[in-house]
Amino acid sequence: MRLLVGLGNPGAKYQGNRHNIGFMVLDEMARRHGFSPWRRRFQGETADGSIGGERVTLLKPLTYMNDSGRAVQDAASFFKLGLPDITVLHDEIELPAAKLRVKVGGGIAGHNGLRSISAHVGNDYRRVRIGVGHPGAKELVHGHVLNDFAKSERPWVEAMIEAIVEHAGALIEGRDSTFQNKVHLALQAKGFLDKNDGSAA
Repeated sequence: MRLLVGLGNPGAKYQGNRHNIGFMVLDEMARRHGFSPWRRRFQGETADGSIGGERVTLLKPLTYMNDSGRAVQDAASFFKLGLPDITVLHDEIELPAAKLRVKVGGGIAGHNGLRSISAHVGNDYRRVRIGVGHPGAKELVHGHVLNDFAKSERPWVEAMIEAIVEHAGALIEGRDSTFQNKVHLALQAKGFLDKNDGSAA
């Protein structure tokens, strides 16, 4: 079994924020893969289903970003999951817009959601880092992630979400480089990444 965690903040006013791209991906994943209706549990919302023959639970913590770890800990404890079974999808300001990287463990780059999860369950879970770009100055970061994607960004955001959902089977199977490359190839095909931009690091 796998637990996929999408990070974001609950409530309509945050719905289109850059910080909420994890929620956006999970909403589309549940819809496209025919998951169960969302229900409240583990201090969040979950939907259950399968991808590539593997049981998967999607989790959107409703504790606000800074306390995301409480929901992840509750779900992991209930299902008796280890860190290799947990994948967290989140916005990443250290990556350019429309870039994606998958890694296990490592630093949290100031991301409060990751900080909370690492504090509650440990650090060596898989992260799908979805680039939303950096505003250029540290003092602008808070406003950047808590503002909606600009209208001009929506085409690549929709393409990114679609590609992640379409190739989720590779992610569930642990084929991280394959997953990463397929997502980037999809974005290259639509003109959102240069041909030589986005291969696995």
